[in-house]
Amino acid sequence: MIRIFLRTSIVFLSLCSCTNADLFTAIADMQHMLGSEKDVTSVIDAYIEEEQGRLEQLKRYAEEYVSRNAHADGVGPEFVTNPINAYLLIKRLTSEWRQVEAMMRDNRAEKFIKSITDRRIESKVKFPGEEDLSGAATALLRLQDTYKLDSYDLSNGIILGKKVGHKLTAHDTFEVGRAAYNQKDYYHTLTWMQVALNKLENENPRTIEEEEILEYLAYALYQQGNIRRALAMTKKLAKIAPNHPRAKGNVKWYEDMLEGKEKEGELPPIVNKRIEDDGIVERDAYEALCRGEIPPIDPKEEKKLYCYLKRDRPFLKLAPIKVEILRYEPLVVLFKQIISDYESEMVQELAAPKLKRATVQNAFTGELETASYRISKSAWLKGAEHPVVDRINKRVGDMTNLNQETSEELQVANYGLGGHYDPHFDFARKEEVNAFKKLATGNRIATVLFYMEVPEWGGATVFNQLGTAVFPSKNDALFWYNLYRSGEGDLRTRHAACPVLMGVKWVSNKWIHERGQEFTRPCGLDENMAERFVGDLNPYEYKN
Repeated sequence: MIRIFLRTSIVFLSLCSCTNADLFTAIADMQHMLGSEKDVTSVIDAYIEEEQGRLEQLKRYAEEYVSRNAHADGVGPEFVTNPINAYLLIKRLTSEWRQVEAMMRDNRAEKFIKSITDRRIESKVKFPGEEDLSGAATALLRLQDTYKLDSYDLSNGIILGKKVGHKLTAHDTFEVGRAAYNQKDYYHTLTWMQVALNKLENENPRTIEEEEILEYLAYALYQQGNIRRALAMTKKLAKIAPNHPRAKGNVKWYEDMLEGKEKEGELPPIVNKRIEDDGIVERDAYEALCRGEIPPIDPKEEKKLYCYLKRDRPFLKLAPIKVEILRYEPLVVLFKQIISDYESEMVQELAAPKLKRATVQNAFTGELETASYRISKSAWLKGAEHPVVDRINKRVGDMTNLNQETSEELQVANYGLGGHYDPHFDFARKEEVNAFKKLATGNRIATVLFYMEVPEWGGATVFNQLGTAVFPSKNDALFWYNLYRSGEGDLRTRHAACPVLMGVKWVSNKWIHERGQEFTRPCGLDENMAERFVGDLNPYEYKN
């Protein structure tokens, strides 16, 4: 049984007792939080000013005591034989001392802390909690893996070779490593604790004690199979912190493990392997697509792709829609400049006050729940809430030629720190018998994904099995069919939202259901029949 125990409490700001534990899941909430630092600064300045006045008064009392004591020492024991001197001595040690004691205890910090709390309540500014700190650190680890970022570069504020932020202190770096440790991710624990140790060597004053880093670093080395280095680190820990509560016991524990094996001599090299079993089978392919490492397209297939103006409805004769066919089998298209800047801004404005942590559907119960593999916040908008929402809903009908009577409401999402959604299907598979049961509108036949605000880096929509990556372009909309014309789910549509590396990502989804589509998208004459363009109803052409 492992006898190593690490302190796992995380130090975080506690100026406000009313915290919100999922601020990191939406950049919109993070942006609202920016102003709170200004409040903290002004209150701290006021507190320091008041404290300086109190301390100056205490200093004057101290100087008076020194002066009087010097006089008394000069007179000697006869000083108290003078009744006036005796009275003043007793007064100084009673009533005057009570004043000094009260002044020393009169730290007004609580008043100023309450001032910050009250301001936040009035302004409705949310403040981060422990889960936000852990979530922010985990986001850095996710971005590091997906975009192959170096730990040391990240700790120095460098992303993809560009200086984009402040340097992290040894303590900042340590907290990232500890977040990894709390998730039993020893690959990242080892990496970030090593960086923290390197940074500590150049810090003055130090932001963290070396023994804290060494304990985590030793345990991560042990978990990665390097017991001798773990023992060496723990011996160093015991030497610099003789009173450490666990160091000596851990040294013995490691030595017992190495019983009969070589304990001295040259230490083995550090081998830090990333564990592959994280529940995402196609992780490598997914991350490669996120980085833009897209497999080459067959030139013959590429020649078949084209752009066209969609004019197949009366209104579209006057205002045609620009369509770019991105791929066939399955058909994936991009509607270009399908919404305006004003419409995007209005949707974001309507959704912002309603944002809640995005959920996923439990495959067994059909209930909605939050999950670590979906980091964003979302809100649902009804068409009746604003003419813009109603207009977009109606436009989806013109775009897709599908009946909108059974479509879901417009879902708006804002991605958070490293915001992403791991590979998933939009439709319900056969075993998910409770999915969409309450809607009674059948399965999700198609998806429309509007890009309302796009990040500077990252945030692509990728189709893992197809080797297709679509990098967001503002005011465009991505469209694909989730089901074959037979009604069977198309497993090729498994897709993911890549982590947002830099910037803000707002999207909105329109999920169209199969009920009511009997005439807009009827079954084909052959199970292999597939559309050549959006709204293709030709029943005679199909893939052999």
